[in-house]
Amino acid sequence: MLKKSRYRLFTSCSYKDWKSGVSYSQLAESTNGFSVDNIIGSGSFGYVYKGVIPSDGTIVAVKVLNLQQQGASKSFIDECKALRSIRHRNLLKIITACSSIDNQGKDFKSLVFEFMANGSLDSSLHPREDDQSLSKRLSFIQRLDIAIGVASALDYLHHHCETAIVHCDLKSSNVLLDEDMVAHVGNFGLARFLFETPNDPAINQTMSSQLKGSIGYIPPEYGMGGQVSTLGDVYSYGILLLEIFTGKRPIDDIFKGELTIYQFVAMALPDHVMDVVDPSIVLDLEADSDVNHDIVREQAPFRCNNRGQVKAKKLKECLASVMHIGLSCSVMSPRERMLMDVVVRKMSKIRDSYL
Repeated sequence: MLKKSRYRLFTSCSYKDWKSGVSYSQLAESTNGFSVDNIIGSGSFGYVYKGVIPSDGTIVAVKVLNLQQQGASKSFIDECKALRSIRHRNLLKIITACSSIDNQGKDFKSLVFEFMANGSLDSSLHPREDDQSLSKRLSFIQRLDIAIGVASALDYLHHHCETAIVHCDLKSSNVLLDEDMVAHVGNFGLARFLFETPNDPAINQTMSSQLKGSIGYIPPEYGMGGQVSTLGDVYSYGILLLEIFTGKRPIDDIFKGELTIYQFVAMALPDHVMDVVDPSIVLDLEADSDVNHDIVREQAPFRCNNRGQVKAKKLKECLASVMHIGLSCSVMSPRERMLMDVVVRKMSKIRDSYL
């Protein structure tokens, strides 16, 4: 059985050390033979299964690569390289890895992660029609905390690792939420290490010309042959931030034509921000009996003579500030985008001002 002592983040081990971390048979046992009933997620290169380690009952997430898919093996190696030397409270923690042979004699590659009890941010922002429970609804403060957590993770990757790392696939389905609704950025299968260019170290780049990402979040310069940079992640973060607070995916039907989520928000600022925010944010505020509903919905002027009215006014101001950051991060020109350390400071200041 897998020993509990193995269940830790390897921060200094080599890829060779990881390969002996766990066997195929142990993972098969923990996932009921990789049962479809245990599937909790899927991606470009395979499936993620919920697993239970028999020896101690530890719940884990087991990412199994579909090696028939072109690029899957490289994705496994790239993710191992990226994860083996990083550690941050807002990054999904890897427990171990497996590169072995399955019960049919075929190559098998898997990564084992800490299990996130509340699933992906995507599932919380966009619950299925048959799962519209109030427990899934994210409050304004929860959204702020999640956004700050993701920003902190990117700031760490960009500015505090020995070699800067670009995630390259930031989106709501790659942000996982633990039992306390703390955000953890995951899926480093497309991550790239950077080097500093002598002419402009602020625009760290990688020579990789083969880039994949997710439609709606890919920075425009990548589509025009631009090299990967930390500012590409900033763009994706800006789109994600707009998604978190509007409740709309960047690929929703409303954005199928010329209208983009960037334009959707930009046209509403500053006076009509409440017209584009996720309605559930307003519903949470309206649940407060001290808040005048007309004020929240901007059908009456602000009269700051009681706590509820002050709270409604403050919410509108904070939402406008958050949206401005989202727009600043997702402008077309990379050099005009904020750096992530600035984003963390500004978002934290907004949170402090609201509380």
